[in-house]
Amino acid sequence: MMAPALPTIAIYVLAALAEIAGCFAFWAWLRLEKSAFWLVPGVAALIAFACLLTLAPSDQAGRAFAAYGGVYIASSVLWLWAVEGRLPDQWDIAGALLAIAGAGIILFMPRG
Repeated sequence: MMAPALPTIAIYVLAALAEIAGCFAFWAWLRLEKSAFWLVPGVAALIAFACLLTLAPSDQAGRAFAAYGGVYIASSVLWLWAVEGRLPDQWDIAGALLAIAGAGIILFMPRG
């Protein structure tokens, strides 16, 4: 397997940003009644997300996706605050920290 050019955390953070932005484009179109033109960059962002996730340094897709899930959860809470202007509450933060801990276990614990 070829080593990725980006550090693992950068891959996951960029993938999360792309996925959240792509999904938010659909949210904006369907729930916020924005123009269907929002879908063009949304689809491009989702394609970027899928491509970025293939760079994760794992021999198994399921393990890479599982670890990514924790980063996605934490990034979604940050999106809530930074883009939607809603301050995360204590439970949002606790859940995000728990998810990041789980991702760290999946990514960095030794394998037999």
